Amino acid sequence: MKPLTVQDLKAITAGQLVQGSEEVLIQHGAYRLKQVKRPNTALFTNKRIVNWKDFESLYPIVLVTDRLYSQNEIPEQIIIIKVEDSDEAYWKFVDFYRNQFNIPVVAITGTSGKSTTKEMIKHILSAEKNVASTPLSSNSRTASLQYLLNIDDHTDAAVFETAVGSPGDIKLAGEYFKPTIGIITNIGAHHLNYCKTLEGYIQAKGEMLDIISPTGSLILNADDINSSKIDLSKFQGRIIKVGKHESCDFQASNIRYHKNGMLFNVRHKKKRYEFYVPGFGEHQVYNALTAIAAIYEMGLPISLAAEQLPSFRKLNKQLQVFKGFNNSLLLDDTWNITTTSLEAGLKVLKALGEGKKTIAIIGTITDLGSWGYIIHEQAGELISEIGVDVLITIGEHASIMALHAIEAGLSSPVYIFKNSTRVYKLLEEIVDENTVLFIKGDMYSKEISKLADDLKIKKSSTSE
Repeated sequence: MKPLTVQDLKAITAGQLVQGSEEVLIQHGAYRLKQVKRPNTALFTNKRIVNWKDFESLYPIVLVTDRLYSQNEIPEQIIIIKVEDSDEAYWKFVDFYRNQFNIPVVAITGTSGKSTTKEMIKHILSAEKNVASTPLSSNSRTASLQYLLNIDDHTDAAVFETAVGSPGDIKLAGEYFKPTIGIITNIGAHHLNYCKTLEGYIQAKGEMLDIISPTGSLILNADDINSSKIDLSKFQGRIIKVGKHESCDFQASNIRYHKNGMLFNVRHKKKRYEFYVPGFGEHQVYNALTAIAAIYEMGLPISLAAEQLPSFRKLNKQLQVFKGFNNSLLLDDTWNITTTSLEAGLKVLKALGEGKKTIAIIGTITDLGSWGYIIHEQAGELISEIGVDVLITIGEHASIMALHAIEAGLSSPVYIFKNSTRVYKLLEEIVDENTVLFIKGDMYSKEISKLADDLKIKKSSTSE
């Protein structure tokens, strides 16, 4: 793709150059003034802008607008392209840019595991290819244009995370990325404040089917109950299933804990492969299995994934293992909390805590709207079913899961706190070298994050 100029943008948008040079290069894009961070940015907006002086260090800026500005109202260093409709011009630009690249593009969604799976795919691909991606766990809708513009002539493949805050989010992401491979890691209960019901949330995740290229592929977790509720009848591409059942295209078996991660076998087309992936838990095997399927769909050998996955670095605060105070073992899982990730974490706690005292410290589940009470009850059932030697909850809504765990039959000691002030003192009394601590919360809960940090012996992570 040749460098994009104002002259090119004028042609793409069917616009008219009102001010400035046609030869100026365009290297970045924005649809809000606050998104303009670097020179040579094309800004698509119909809003009147008056404070250009604040952006002098970022000139030249290319303004694509359907507004009429009077003479001398805009500095001469601002290039102006007048269009009929700035929104329509914006999407013409997005469509043009995406269509310049014939490369594999992966879009990943799911209640949990999407960031880890995306990073695994990127890690495997990076051995042989230049990869564009959303950074770490970032999946901001407002940054989708910049994520797209990270694709250039040197890019061999792209991997983007597409979150669901409300219905329509994945369809909007599809307008930008036009994925050739779509992935749904799993579907739990989350963001019900906007999706209203679990069925609405499943439908919102199911929008993935609408955005994949007709000749593309959809990778699904065949063992996930809610994913099986998606109507696949109208999907025109290939459906690839991963899981433990023998009917899966990529089947995991012989799953076991080993050192700081998981050992497992993968069967594909009657061939068997052995894998190791850092990070504890069966859910980590599903993440790896999905990544393996994705790179295979891109034409890379399964053996490459087997070579690369052992050097994968887990994401911060996602079931990271540390030496805890009083010589305990600490599982820091304070990046995010859903019932799906809570279940995964409790299962890891149970496995690592065999023959030891297990203590779970759990905060409030967010983004549930009117479903808050019911989902916290379901969390209580999970806790009771999986079991824990001591349960500690922090936060008013978290107390619902504690009380329901007791009602569901949990006979272990349960401590309910409104905040974390007295938790550390309690733990000093009950934690020793024979204890495994599991702390679970939301990244936005400073209380939970601080407590997790306070429970660590500094600079002693065993998770690397």
